Amino acid sequence: MDKVVVIGGAGFMGSHTADILSDRGFKVTIFDNQPSSYLRADQEMVVGDILERDTVNAVISGAKYLYHFAGIADIDEAKERPFDTVNLNVMGTTVALEAAVKFGVERFIYASTMYVYSPYGSFYRASKQAAEIVIETYQERFELDFTFLRYGSLYGPRSQAWNGLRRYLTQVIREGKLDYRGTGKERREYIHVHDAARLSVDILDDIHKNKAITVTGQQVLSSEELIDLIFEITGVKKDVVFSQDTSSQDHYIMSPYRYTPKQAKKLVPDEFIDLGQGVLEIIEEIHHELDNSKH
Repeated sequence: MDKVVVIGGAGFMGSHTADILSDRGFKVTIFDNQPSSYLRADQEMVVGDILERDTVNAVISGAKYLYHFAGIADIDEAKERPFDTVNLNVMGTTVALEAAVKFGVERFIYASTMYVYSPYGSFYRASKQAAEIVIETYQERFELDFTFLRYGSLYGPRSQAWNGLRRYLTQVIREGKLDYRGTGKERREYIHVHDAARLSVDILDDIHKNKAITVTGQQVLSSEELIDLIFEITGVKKDVVFSQDTSSQDHYIMSPYRYTPKQAKKLVPDEFIDLGQGVLEIIEEIHHELDNSKH
């Protein structure tokens, strides 16, 4: 049974990918700075700091594949914490790369973002662009194969509080209204986290070595269309205020494509979870959390 290490495997995308890896027969070790709430009986959990080289070395030893999801992923947080963003997203990646080279890892799979194509995204985008360049250079110097996974707009169970769709749903359910930063004209390709996780494991096929893969869905909506869907499904009378502030300027509107990093192949699921069904999943999870908070 091949060992796979998932750094950041206690989080949103990482935990779902770890589950698919386990389902497909891999021996999964999750490494994160906090215990996973989603740990399965057939998975191992190691808690530690991505910047601690000895700890990272001990975890990665014996791994065939290494998935790297750890780091600061919230654009607004990255904007306020530039040093930490670069330190975790670039230096943390370099610590993992060093261990991967040392222990002969066959593939380094890096969770990147669509924002690498754009001038938007502040320090988050810059850190991801820098990390991709470092990874490519490790491949040139040490022949460490990699795959970049540039995710589009992810949604679904286990998402963070700052995840766009979850944030909108939470406010509508709790307050009966929505404060939206933007014009409503922004367009996104939404993909359910289960579909993204499945594609994130499919890429272990050799044809995806040293390639960049854009992982997005087939459901393209404007923010205004998504907001209409949210109010319709929740049954709440539509009450939304659109506003522009400096943080909304860090997000792309129609397309992220401005800057050209390593060319990517787009990967979308042939069968996928419908957006409406996915919204219902998140609503159920939010209500469950609200019920628990009352006890």
